[in-house]
Amino acid sequence: MSVDITTFGCRLNTYESEVIRKQAGAAGLDDAIVFNTCAVTGEAVRQARQAIRKAGRDNPGRTIIVTGCAAQTEPGTFADMDEVDLVLGNAEKLTVEAYRNPADFGVEATEKIRVNDIMSVRENAPQFVEAIEGRTRAFVQVQNGCDHRCTFCIIPYGRGNSRSVPMGAVTAQVRKLVENGYREVVITGVDITSYGADLPGNPRLGTLVRAVLRHVPELERLRISSIDSIEADDELMRAIAEEERLMPHLHLSLQSGDDMILKRMKRRHLRADAIGFCNEARRLRPDMVFGADLIAGFPTETDAMFEQSLAIVDECGLAHLHVFPFSPRSGTPAARMPQLERAIVKQRAVRLRERGEAARLASYRNDVGNVRSVLIERPGHGRTEHFAPVDVGAGEPGDIIEARIVSAGPKGLSATPADKAA
Repeated sequence: MSVDITTFGCRLNTYESEVIRKQAGAAGLDDAIVFNTCAVTGEAVRQARQAIRKAGRDNPGRTIIVTGCAAQTEPGTFADMDEVDLVLGNAEKLTVEAYRNPADFGVEATEKIRVNDIMSVRENAPQFVEAIEGRTRAFVQVQNGCDHRCTFCIIPYGRGNSRSVPMGAVTAQVRKLVENGYREVVITGVDITSYGADLPGNPRLGTLVRAVLRHVPELERLRISSIDSIEADDELMRAIAEEERLMPHLHLSLQSGDDMILKRMKRRHLRADAIGFCNEARRLRPDMVFGADLIAGFPTETDAMFEQSLAIVDECGLAHLHVFPFSPRSGTPAARMPQLERAIVKQRAVRLRERGEAARLASYRNDVGNVRSVLIERPGHGRTEHFAPVDVGAGEPGDIIEARIVSAGPKGLSATPADKAA
């Protein structure tokens, strides 16, 4: 049997799962299941535990390894599970040595844990993968960790402090992926707008984006993952304005639309900053589309404060929302703040999601009649430059098809290849 990997959470985890596959293969690990977990919410941890229990029932005798952010932040939770043979930290999971000699994996809970202090990790060694299994776009890790301490967030304790991959290594990885047939690459990390602060010369994210596009002219589409808009540098804004191969879709880490809540979250931007960034980015690139993370029911959030989060969807012109009901994470300051009733948190999350669904449908409908460039992900289906799902009725995975949008619905767009459109 092979090594099966189940990935939870972010694009960075997806990328790192391919590194795990490569390292486990090099170590000769076989007949194993690896769970690469997420810790962003309590629900994410619950889902991982549920999946592990099911895997144990369905696969008696197979080795089960748990890693990722949840394993890093609460290793004992997983080591205490009878189904689990080994718990690896976020640094350990990327090494060949971690997967050698499965017979030596511990039986007692304390022996199962191989998790070191993530804060002691100072460098982000480039990890090279040649493909992302089952995907037509590839991810490239440019940064890991976070130096900020938002009051709700456990991730710095799972990922450590911010560490950047040198620009030359990033460019080399992108070039290799393009040579292997990838036409779209996504730059990813934990806090990518902090990129370069730990590198000689302190290059910024915009410098990296321009370097990749300049040195890999064969790359057809470059996409960047979630950004903190307050840290967007001048070179990144110039890239938005001038680089057609940089996709006109940005996902913003907003979290709230209310200034007092943003301060209590210890965010670095205010409401006006977010609105100003969206207006400026759209001025530079009129077809820019925005997504955003928003938290519903943060401690002390009043009805009026929540209304500010609803309103910012329209004021920023957001088209896609990732809505998180506030989840207190043990060890974070927000977990010690006065909590809202869970019913209120859930109700506000529903209202935000409804607002997000309406905004997404409006964005889709605005696209009807336009010709879009569609990267096909599976036969006849792909995504536009704005990451909108679209049925084209033509094309194979990896193709890029010019298509005219003919209709829109809650699940996405329908299109006709442009050379066949009336």
